[in-house]
Parts: sequence; structure tokens; C-alpha cells
Amino acid sequence: MKIAIISDIHDNVVNLEKCLKWCQSEGISTIVCCGDVTNAETVDFMASNFKGMIHLIMGNADNYDDAILNRYSNIKNYDRKGGKLFFGDTKVGFCHEPYHIKHLFHQAKFDIVFYGHTHKPWESDENGVRLINPGTLGGVFYKASFAVWDTETSELTLKILEEMHG
Repeated sequence: MKIAIISDIHDNVVNLEKCLKWCQSEGISTIVCCGDVTNAETVDFMASNFKGMIHLIMGNADNYDDAILNRYSNIKNYDRKGGKLFFGDTKVGFCHEPYHIKHLFHQAKFDIVFYGHTHKPWESDENGVRLINPGTLGGVFYKASFAVWDTETSELTLKILEEMHG
């Protein structure tokens, strides 16, 4: 199974639409969103244009009442400090700000932690845990990007939006 990891959309619906169309064409059925969608209209666009499951953390720039998330059966909202998912035997944590990673580490031993906030695509290792930032889908400060993670092979691919066709 392949999942898309997105973050820091900052209401760039054009980039979000391109990402969601690509996900649909590639059979992606799960998105992990590491925050900063920004407003309720963008949340609505994301939920309405992606039929799979969206695991969502609120970011520091988000400006919507999380009660609106109850309207969408395909969005699961998590505590601001971080979420936890299982893909087979792989335990995945995710959060928005990198300083919440320490909070996640106190909760459980993760194999991978996805995070956002810095807008910089990045991968590092901390005590055997892969820390991955998919960059900014909004294209703020860095080129618009997102990541795709293959849960079977653990292969991670960074997608630069301007290099994608379709």
C-alpha cells in the first residue's frame, strides 16, 4: 500500500488539486496530513476531492474550528501533539511542529515519524526512528512537494509538484 504524506498547504488549492488528482490516478487511498491546511474551505476541498481516508493534525497556521471536521466521514482528526497509526507491523507517528516529536517519543516507540512546519523536505534518523518532513504542498519558501511512502517496502519518494505531469 502506498500513502501520501502532505503538509503546509497554506490554502494553495491549485497545488492541492494537482496532488489529489495524482493520488487518485496512482490508487493512493490514504493521506497523512501534517497540518497547516489553513482554512475551512481548503479542508472542504480536500475532503470532497479525495475519497480515501485523511489522517489530519492541526497546525499552527490552521484557522478553522475542528468541529467542522465532523462533517467528513473520510477525515480522522488527531490531537495537536501527535497521532499514531499502524500499517502492518510499522508504527507511524505524525505531528506538525518538530518539537512535538519528543512528545510522540514519550508515548511509544515509533518506526517512522512524519512532521511538517519547516516547509523543508527532510529525512533524518533519531535513535533508529526515521523522521520525515514531506515539505510544503503550498510551495512556501521551498518548491511544492509531498512524499509517498510504500508501506510494504518502506521506500519513500519525494514528489516535486512542478516535475509531475498530468
